[in-house]
Amino acid sequence: MSSYVGLDVSLSETSVCVLEADGRVRFEGRVLSQPDALVRCLRERAADAQRIGMETGPTAGVLFRAVQAAGLPVVCLETRHAHRVLSARSNKTDRNDARGLAELMRVGWYRAAWVRCASATYIRSLLQGRRLLVHAKRTLENTLRGGVKRFGLIMSKTAGRPFTHRAASVLDRDPHYAAFAEPLLAVLRTILDQIRSYDRQLRAIARSDETAARLMTTPSIGYLTAPAFISTIEDPKRFRRSTDVAAYLGLVPRVQQSGEIDRMGRITKAGDNLTRSYLVEAANVLLTRIQRPCALRQWGLRIMQRAGLKKAQVAVARKLATMLHEMWTDGTEFEWGSEMA
Repeated sequence: MSSYVGLDVSLSETSVCVLEADGRVRFEGRVLSQPDALVRCLRERAADAQRIGMETGPTAGVLFRAVQAAGLPVVCLETRHAHRVLSARSNKTDRNDARGLAELMRVGWYRAAWVRCASATYIRSLLQGRRLLVHAKRTLENTLRGGVKRFGLIMSKTAGRPFTHRAASVLDRDPHYAAFAEPLLAVLRTILDQIRSYDRQLRAIARSDETAARLMTTPSIGYLTAPAFISTIEDPKRFRRSTDVAAYLGLVPRVQQSGEIDRMGRITKAGDNLTRSYLVEAANVLLTRIQRPCALRQWGLRIMQRAGLKKAQVAVARKLATMLHEMWTDGTEFEWGSEMA
């Protein structure tokens, strides 16, 4: 006998559906969304499971790793693909979703998603926490910029790194401005301290990782981009070609082809947004800040002259993704004098 299982995971409970090989329902029920409870239920109800399917989600990683560690054949499904199939059902319930996932496992029509390991999840959490604080810092600084202009205290340009000090230096000029700005400045100082704390942790991770140190020999790739790239890819062998990494990160253009229509649009943005944004930022630094000549920069500058900065940034980011994967698999470092493939 063999069975196929669908798991519709929610925060507190998980709906479980076990189907026989011929499509008959063996078991339907609910279990706590806790690793031990889920594994116990699967061993009792589907010890002969051929495939166990669940969608990606906030708690999917913990449950997936627990079920996998128990030796059960679990598969994590790509959410958008599963949603299109499940949306065909007239009634949207957790029970029906679990039944639909089990059917997908039985017929084999699914797309598996990659689930990060615990160490990669930790690195991603640091990067996402830092990114959140950077956004909060930008919001506070923009609010202060508007404040000093409304109170007429700083009428010149306010852009630049020393702005926070300038905003604090005029507190004694206007008590109303001081009442407005002092709480914001206190929060801003705390945020800056915590961003530096994240930076110290990420620098330590990048220095201690041999792969990250090798990737950082590439111009414009630093202690943020290298760990982000590594934690997103994790296993370079899961890509047959290095060029597939750019598509995985959503850096390739969309293709619309039907009949006589055949055109390319904007990039798909289908992959990880954080890593993609770091690669585009690294491409911008390479094009606008780094002066040392290299084949990659010269290639990007030619595109910038022909098509503009934005398209050049995306093209260089796409090339960086390919190069980083090649360096990772080959165990090589960036060579400034080499010609770009």
